[in-house]
Formats: sequence, structure tokens, C-alpha cells
Amino acid sequence: MKAKVQPLLLATATLSGALFGTGCITAAGKGAASSKGGALKTCGPDAVIDDFEDNNNQVSVIDGRGGYMYTFSDKAGTTVWPESGDNGGTFTPSPGGHNGSKFAANFKGTLGTAEVVFGAMGINFQDPKGLYDASKYAGITFWAKRGSDSVAKLRVKVPDKNTDPEGGVCSECFNDFGVTLNLTEQWTRYTLPFKDLKQEAGWGQPHKPHIDPSTLTAIQFQASTQGASYDIWIDDISFVCAGE
Repeated sequence: MKAKVQPLLLATATLSGALFGTGCITAAGKGAASSKGGALKTCGPDAVIDDFEDNNNQVSVIDGRGGYMYTFSDKAGTTVWPESGDNGGTFTPSPGGHNGSKFAANFKGTLGTAEVVFGAMGINFQDPKGLYDASKYAGITFWAKRGSDSVAKLRVKVPDKNTDPEGGVCSECFNDFGVTLNLTEQWTRYTLPFKDLKQEAGWGQPHKPHIDPSTLTAIQFQASTQGASYDIWIDDISFVCAGE
């Protein structure tokens, strides 16, 4: 890890133009709070999902977590790097992290032109993949940016038992709870309170009002703009806690 995370109350701020739709608050530097009220704070070192400084493809083995990172894409012409596991690839962090750190996650490629396209990076909380109880936390925070020739639009998804086939509940799966961000070329911190995450309208069964933080499987970062190039950087992913 880069540094021990000390408790810090996160300041409330919204980033105009960063979102498509609702469901997320973001603030560069100090952090954020829920759009529905209630300050959030950093939780301490046990909340770190991964900071990529060990330069491997496993999350920090802390608090029952130990899953792995991977890329994935549609089968209709989209390319993704690092190579997906389906094609024999293994995810590897890239040099050049946030705030001068050595490594971050970078995934990139070109999206196809089919009706549904996606190029993405995922991080499973457990291995083998299973339902992880994150109910003691209030959300997830991370730093992100895009490359200069990359599409800005990024969907951040947090599958739970109701949207991931792993849960044995969904009949129309993968409409995960999340938000859509509009990234810039500068490292920016994004904080996603669980209670503000939403499924997309018009598809998916079941369609629940809220995510179930006690049954999470992963966090995923997905580009899906037809025909676009994408070059996405992610660093310092952690859970956040409810403030006082």
C-alpha cells in the first residue's frame, strides 16, 4: 500500500458536468458526501480495495477480500487491453498512478459498432467469486482519469445478488447498480455512496430500489460508446464509511 489511510471527514461538493443522470457526488481532493445528505469519511486501512502498488492482479487481501482483476468485452468487434482472460490474458497494472504513485489500473481499446458494445475492467471482491458483505461500509471511492484520445463517458457498476447471476436471483441479469461519469484528463476523486447507486431504466429483472451492500460481487468500470476509443485510468480504490 502507498500510505496508511487515516480517518478524514469528506467535504460535500458536486462536480458540474461530471455525471450523466443522477446518483453520484464527486469532489477533487478531499472527497464527497451523498447527494441525499450524510457526510462520508475514510475508514482506515482495512477499507482499501487496492492501490495497485504491489503490481499484481489481486486485490489487497484484507477483511475477507482476495479476488482478482480482469478485463472483458463484447464479442462484436470491441478490443480491450490488457487482454481478457477469455483470450488467455492476465491483468497487469500500468506505470504512472495518481499523485506520483508507481502503478494504476489502465484499460483501453476500441469499441465496436453493434447495438450493444462494451470494453471493461472488473475487480471481484472474492476468489472464487462470491457474495461479499460490505454492509459496514457506506460506499466506494477511487481516483480516475481518461487518456487524451479517449471517450469521456464511463459507467461504474457494483453487481449484487439481484443483478449478478452468482446470486441466483435475476432472470434478466447484468443491469447492475451504478452511475455514469464523464471523466476528464486530470486525476479526479469520485465517491459513490451505495444509497445513490441506481439501475438503468427499461431493462433488467428484478428492478430493485436499492443495492444490497451485504451481497456484492465486484466493482466494474465500463465504456460503451459505439465506435469510440477508450483509455481509462483507475487508482486508489477503497470503501468509505458513514460520517458522524
